[in-house]
Amino acid sequence: MSIRTLSSREVYRNPWLRLHEDEIERSNGAKGIYGVVEKDDAAVILPIDGDRIYLVEQFRYTIGERALELPQGGWETADVNPEELARGELREETGLVAAQMTYLGSTWIAYGFAKQRQYVFLATGLAQAETDPDPEEHDLVLKTASIAEFEQMLLDGTIRDVCTLAAWGLYKVWREKQAAERAI
Repeated sequence: MSIRTLSSREVYRNPWLRLHEDEIERSNGAKGIYGVVEKDDAAVILPIDGDRIYLVEQFRYTIGERALELPQGGWETADVNPEELARGELREETGLVAAQMTYLGSTWIAYGFAKQRQYVFLATGLAQAETDPDPEEHDLVLKTASIAEFEQMLLDGTIRDVCTLAAWGLYKVWREKQAAERAI
C-alpha cells in the first residue's frame, strides 16, 4: 500500500454520510491529511423501453439548480442487495417496475474524496406502478426521451451528472459486447 493510515477520527455523521479525517504517511515518508466522505452503496438504473429512456429531473441543492439524470440513489443501509436497491429506487423515483434487471457493472463515485460504490442496472420490460418518493424528492419530475435525444443531451451539456454519463458508457460497452457475441 502506498499510503499508511496513522490515525483516523470521525468528524461528522448524519443518516446519509460519514466524514472522517485521517492522518496519513505516503510511501515516500511525507505525512498529510485525507478527508474521506463515506456513503452506503447506491444504484443507477437505465430504464429503457424500445427507443425511449426514462429520466428524472430534480433540484440538486449542492449545485443550486434542477438537474436531469437517470434514476439513482441509495437506502442508507449497509449490505443491501444491489438488485433489490435498483428495483426499489426505480419504483420510488419513477413508478416503474422492471420485468428484467440486467447488472452492467459498478463504479466508484468520486473516489478522490468519497467512498461510495454505485451499481449499474439496465431495466427493461417496464410497467407503470405508483411512485413512492422520499421527502427530498417531492419535486422530482419523470421525463422520457428518445435514445438519440438523450445522447444529444449528454453531448450538449444538458445532462452533466457523472453517474448518468458513466452508466451510459457501461451500457454502450455491454451492448456492443452483446452484439459481437451474437455475431459469432
